Amino acid sequence: MKLQNVTVAYGNKTVLRDVTLDFPKGDFAFLIGGSGSGKTTLIKSLIAEMVPKSGTVTDHSWRVVSGLSGKELAKFRRSIGVVFQDYKLLPSKTVRENVAFAMEVSGYPDSKILTRVPEVLSQVGILSKKESFIDALSGGEAQRVAVARALIHDPEVIIGDEPTGNLDPENAMEIMRIFERLAHAGKTVIIATHDDKIVNRMKKRVVALKDGRVVSDSKNSGYSL
Repeated sequence: MKLQNVTVAYGNKTVLRDVTLDFPKGDFAFLIGGSGSGKTTLIKSLIAEMVPKSGTVTDHSWRVVSGLSGKELAKFRRSIGVVFQDYKLLPSKTVRENVAFAMEVSGYPDSKILTRVPEVLSQVGILSKKESFIDALSGGEAQRVAVARALIHDPEVIIGDEPTGNLDPENAMEIMRIFERLAHAGKTVIIATHDDKIVNRMKKRVVALKDGRVVSDSKNSGYSL
């Protein structure tokens, strides 16, 4: 995905300023910055939840995201898997049902759901818990379910919004290793985080934002603001 001279405003307040970034296939990038730096707004721009005041956001097919509507927009959003800090799982459903639900609401046939759900649960190492309810899982296990749900449509881009914020260091690194494998498989992985220890250990691309601007963009880097 690519942002070209993107500026985003909430009313009279500009929150992203002339941001240009390219996230190619297979890229693994951390977004860092303090509160109000623009990380969340950048993510919302990537997933078409916000329309830029100026500039363009394009997907891997070079389509301008803000120009999509109806079926095109729905298809685009299925090409992106988003993982949140608070999991956003349904406690009344099992692990299997939580992941299957993401396919059911998109109209997939039962035959496809029956084969795809075990695939993604196995991919993130949680298949043995498929009939467990969410309340019976550890934080690390619940986040694996959230990652599995994000992968269910086989997206081109994986975005994490503080995905390890509620995890201990060991579970956080396990989740990061899953993201790393996805990037090695050709997925684009973009992770917004405050966790300097994770960033320093992973040594990936690091994009730092401050006051809505990109202040640094370094490969094989660590956490620095």
